[in-house]
This record gives sequence, structure tokens and C-alpha cells, in this order.
Amino acid sequence: MSDSAGFHPGPQHLNATGCVIRVSDEKGRGVYASGAIPGNTTIEISPVLFFSKSEYEEHGKYIILDHYTFIWSDGRMALALGLGSLFNHSDQPNVSFALDTSTDSIRYTTTRDIEQDEELCIFYGHKLWFSPVGVSVKDDAQASHEDYNDGWGGLSTIDYNEEKIPRVNPFLNGDAAELISDEDLPFVRYKHPPDEEDLETVRKIQSWVVDVPDQRLITTLLKWIKQANMDTTELAHLKRIRKQNDMTTFLIAPESVFPTSPPQLPEDLDLPSPYLLTVPATPALTPIQLTLKTALWPTLYTPRRKDEQEKWSRGKAAWAWQAMQRTIQAAVEAGLDGEHPIAAHVPAPYEEVPSVCITEAVQLREYPKEFMAHDTRKSSTHPLRHAVINAIRRIADSAASASIPTKSSDKAQSAASISQGNPDDNTVSARNGSNYLLTSLTLFTTHEPCVMCSMALLHSRVKEVIYLHPMPQTGACGSITCLPTLKGVNHRYTIAQWKQDSHRNDVIGSMTGKDSSRYVTGTDNVRGDSILDIGTTIDA
Repeated sequence: MSDSAGFHPGPQHLNATGCVIRVSDEKGRGVYASGAIPGNTTIEISPVLFFSKSEYEEHGKYIILDHYTFIWSDGRMALALGLGSLFNHSDQPNVSFALDTSTDSIRYTTTRDIEQDEELCIFYGHKLWFSPVGVSVKDDAQASHEDYNDGWGGLSTIDYNEEKIPRVNPFLNGDAAELISDEDLPFVRYKHPPDEEDLETVRKIQSWVVDVPDQRLITTLLKWIKQANMDTTELAHLKRIRKQNDMTTFLIAPESVFPTSPPQLPEDLDLPSPYLLTVPATPALTPIQLTLKTALWPTLYTPRRKDEQEKWSRGKAAWAWQAMQRTIQAAVEAGLDGEHPIAAHVPAPYEEVPSVCITEAVQLREYPKEFMAHDTRKSSTHPLRHAVINAIRRIADSAASASIPTKSSDKAQSAASISQGNPDDNTVSARNGSNYLLTSLTLFTTHEPCVMCSMALLHSRVKEVIYLHPMPQTGACGSITCLPTLKGVNHRYTIAQWKQDSHRNDVIGSMTGKDSSRYVTGTDNVRGDSILDIGTTIDA
């Protein structure tokens, strides 16, 4: 690399992995590849020097070393020696770094194949104290105006001290049975996008119909349909008769009933041959749907009732607040143990009680089992050990070890056995959903579930999912998609995002507030808006 290109040789550095120091006119000193370096190669292990919190507050943040320190998992400030302090920042880094608390060092690893003379960069975070090279002022402002986010919602840097963190449940005072407004709930429910709001998205099926010139034959056709057991529920949302342009058309049966040939009509009616016609596959839930679907075939209007939002009592809100508190605590503890700071929690279901104070309500209620799990992908070196999957596995293991016949009328017993049901009573099992693991249960998680976890929740028939931190690149509960609303799925569950200012700030308020440091998670470096921008995408 020539000096004319704006680069100058830096000090020689003894490094066996092909890293050299060069000086750029724009960035100053940086680390470059002297030759091609394969992806997933450890290129540097930097020992660190520590500053205590008091040393940093009294001295460190006022000197230039402030620009080169990392926040360690226990809250101390760490200065990386060797090449660690010379890696420049990039919004698309090609190097990740991970803490090694056993040796007090930081390990730097390439996230993809590196070409010769390519600069090796890490991601510092959003609150930069400089304008990145190649980034406009507008883009830089958009990145820096956000609060610090390590990609795990700040959970990775929390110093979880129960005496320091405000843990007052705001819903403890008052009548447990009092219904509270949606605005006062600690979460925001996911609003399903408009469905079947234009002709292209209206779900349709093929059905056999016949034109009836003489309307007096309609009664005979209705009796024939009933006698032939063709009065199926698949067409229950449609009217039997359509009158259009002086012609009456009769709806016979869906194509699935007669897939190869048209139905044989009674010979004495002397009607024309039936033919296939496109009709709506679902009822009209909104006025817009009614207009669109009736244009195809007269459709029943059934306003959306099953999707109406459930009213929450103050007691249930207090139950949810406590459940999320425990979920966050589990995630923090997992992060301190070297795992990804992600947790999932299935508490005992809340049972409404008579109008009493919430403290008495807690004393009246007997809680069955609850299940907590955290992400173990690092310790298990298994890519599928997500927190949600681990929680479901624990429930399944518990259910498999129990041989408890479940009565559909006994909610507490049903929850305690995690909806296993009586294996000898398939009818009851199918009716009350006891053959599924999460029927009527709520799952709390610190991070929006990915596609895999969302599908597992769907197959487990979870009632509702409440998460704290969205995952913009991988989340399947409203970010990249909303899996339970997709066409073809056979179960829908409620989704809600916790109001971060109502809970998360209480917990994260104890973490070290540092605007311009390079933040670390205790495991891997992450960025807020794209989770882990290290050549791959972490999901929850």
C-alpha cells in the first residue's frame, strides 16, 4: 500500500496472524491485514488494565484514555493493550471481540474472510464522540440520538444489585379486581395488520354452484343438501343463494367434497350442470371485507369478536410486572455467567379473585409450577438452545415425567401438569387443548422470539407472548414478520411489547452510564439496531 493512497507505515508489530499497523490521513492509526485472513480467525488477544468505577469517575473520563476504554462485565473500565486499542470503528465491522474474564483479556476474531490490505474494524456503539469517516452528518445524527443499546436492550451491562434497583410494583396498590385501561397497562399489544383489505388478499376457494331458473326448486335443493350430508361448515360463512342479473345461483359444496367431477343433482329437477366458482374462504370481519367478499358471493358479516383485546385487572397487571421482573433478573444472571443475556419465563397462570386488595389476593392464590430458562447457546455450543426453546423443553420434560390425568374443569391442576391431559381420553384432550404444552399460558421473554421460537410457541398453543426488547432483524413477533398472523397457520396468540420506560429503565438504571465508551456484553460485542453486526445475525 503506497503513501500516495493516503496511508503511511506505522510502527512494526510482531503479530503472527498477519496484522499490521498503518496510518491513514482520515482515521489515523489502524489495524490492517498484511495478507488474506480466513473468517473466524483469532487475530489478537489483548490483555487489559482495569480502572475501578471511582477511578474512572474521578480521573479516567477526563483524559484521552476515556476514548479507548471498554466497560467490563463487572462494571470496571478496561484499557486494552496491544492492538486492542488501535482497531477503528465501522458500522459494518469485520472483527468481533469477546471478553475472557478468566485471563483478563479481549479476544478479537474475524467475522468473514479478509482481503489483503483491508482494514480490520470493530463496532464501538452508537454514541460516538467523532463523526465516522464516510458517514454523513445526517446519518451520524440519527445514529447518535438514540440511547445506548447493546443489542440486548442494555441487559448485558446491568449490575444487578437487588438493593440498588427500584423494584416497586406500580400495580400493588388498589383493588385486585379493578379493570385498568389499555393506556395504563405495562405493555403495548401488537396490532394485527389489515387482513383481506383488498381483492388480491381476500382468501378464496373453489366451490360447486348451479344456476336455478325456477326459484321454487330452492327448497328441494336445500333438503337434498341436508340429506346428502353436504351441509359442511366450510361454507357456513356464505349464503346459499345469490341473485344476480335476474339469475338465481345455488351454492352446493366446496370443490374438496367433489374433487374429480361435479356433484350429481337430482334428475327430476332438470337443472343445468354445476360449475366451479371462486368464493370467499372466510367470513367478513370488517365492512371493507364485507364489500369485497360479497362481490364474489354473498357473505355473512361477523364482526371480529374473538380478537377483541382482553381486559386486564390491576391484580393481573401486578402479576405480569412481577413475572417480567423475574425474567429480566434471569437474563442478567445468565449474562454474568457468560451466556447471551436472554431469558424466557412461563409463570403460573393468573387466576382472577374477588374484589380484595392485591396483597390478600396473593395470599389467597395457590401457585402451581412455573418455568424459567435462559439462552445456553454458548455453554452448550448448540445453535438451537434459545431461551424460549429451553423453556418449552423444560415444560415438556416436566410433563413427560408426570402422569397426572387432567380434568378440563380444574384450571389449577391443568396448569400444574402443564396441560398434559389424560392420554386415555382423546376426546377430552382434543376439546380442552390439554395435548399441547402451553394452552392458556403466558410466556414472558426479554427478547422478541425469532422465527424458530415463534413457531415452537405456535405449535405449543401458547396463549400470549410478552417481550421486552424487539429484535429488528430476526424477531418474528412483529419485526421481520408476525408469524401467528401468516396465512396457513392454525393458531393465533396475542403478542405484546413491554413498555420499556415502565420497567426496563428501573432495572437498567443501575448500569454504568457512559456515552462514548466501547461497550461490551461480557461475551460478544453487539450493536443496537442490527443486533450483532459481525457477519452473522444473532436471534433470540
